Amino acid sequence: MTLAEYRGTYTISTRWEDEDVYGHVNNVKYYSYFDTAVNGYLIRETGIDIRTLPAYGIVAESSCRFQRELKFPLDVAAGLKVTKLGNSSVVYEIALFQGNDPEPAAVGRFVHVYVTGSDRKVTPVPAQIREVLEPLAG
Repeated sequence: MTLAEYRGTYTISTRWEDEDVYGHVNNVKYYSYFDTAVNGYLIRETGIDIRTLPAYGIVAESSCRFQRELKFPLDVAAGLKVTKLGNSSVVYEIALFQGNDPEPAAVGRFVHVYVTGSDRKVTPVPAQIREVLEPLAG
C-alpha cells in the first residue's frame, strides 16, 4: 500500500539517538513511532489532551513487519487505518514511509484497549476518540 491509501497520517521527526551503531533506526524505535503516530493523531484530531479523559487506551498488542531501513535525519510519515473499531478496543494498521519510496519501510499492528483511569477496568472507547477514528475504519 502507498501512503495515499491510508485515511490518516501523522509525521514524526527522527532523532539522532534513533540510529544504532549499524547506521539505521533501531527496530525498537519503530514501536515508539507507532505509539507516537496513534496518540499524536488522536490529540491533533480531537483537539484535546487525551490524557485528561476518564478512559484511555493501553497497548494490549503490537507487532511489526520490517521491510526496509529508516534513517536519520529524514522524517517518517505514518499512515493510519483502523481495521477494527470495537466497543472497548481499536485495532490499527500503521505503515511507516520515508523519503520518496512509495513502499512502506514497516507495517505494524497496534491494539488499544480502553480502560478507566482509576481502576483500569475495561470501558467503552470515549465518544471523542470514536468520532475521529470512524473515518479511518474500513
